[in-house]
Amino acid sequence: MRIVAGSLKGRRLAAPTWPDLRPTSDKLRETLFNVLAPRLEGARVLELFAGTGALGLEAVSRGAASVLFVESDRRAQALILDNIRRCGVADRCAIIRAEVARALKRLRGQPDFTPFDIVLLDPPYGYTPAFALDGVDAVVAGQGVVVLERARRTPAPDRVGGLEKQRDLASGDSALSWYATTT
Repeated sequence: MRIVAGSLKGRRLAAPTWPDLRPTSDKLRETLFNVLAPRLEGARVLELFAGTGALGLEAVSRGAASVLFVESDRRAQALILDNIRRCGVADRCAIIRAEVARALKRLRGQPDFTPFDIVLLDPPYGYTPAFALDGVDAVVAGQGVVVLERARRTPAPDRVGGLEKQRDLASGDSALSWYATTT
């Protein structure tokens, strides 16, 4: 696993040593970030179900100002920290170790909360897309974008809360669904 493009291109990332974590493939990450390219410069990014942190680190490599990773598994959190160190971008990254729903509630409750420009979600394939997206509309900026990675065989809802699906893109067993706010 490596950073595909940008200032950190070619950096090797630590991969999980346990079977439950499924990192996004380099090819799918490249496709995702080629589509997101016009939005990345200076963006504030939130990566939910962060796993290895590869999505957020790819965003930083391609010009995002900062990334907040949300991950509940201690092993994955340690892996994200290792990958942040490997990339030398600790000053642009932070991690919250919590379940996603609790982290979203905590973020929304901060008096100085600023919505994110880009929200990336790569939940375990056992999660339903609607459940994974629940509450995300409250943390994304009005002109922001939400991208959900999911199993290709699992359909993504057209609407969840204040989010409306804009497009789908499939690659192998995975698919990406783009959402925008409706308000």
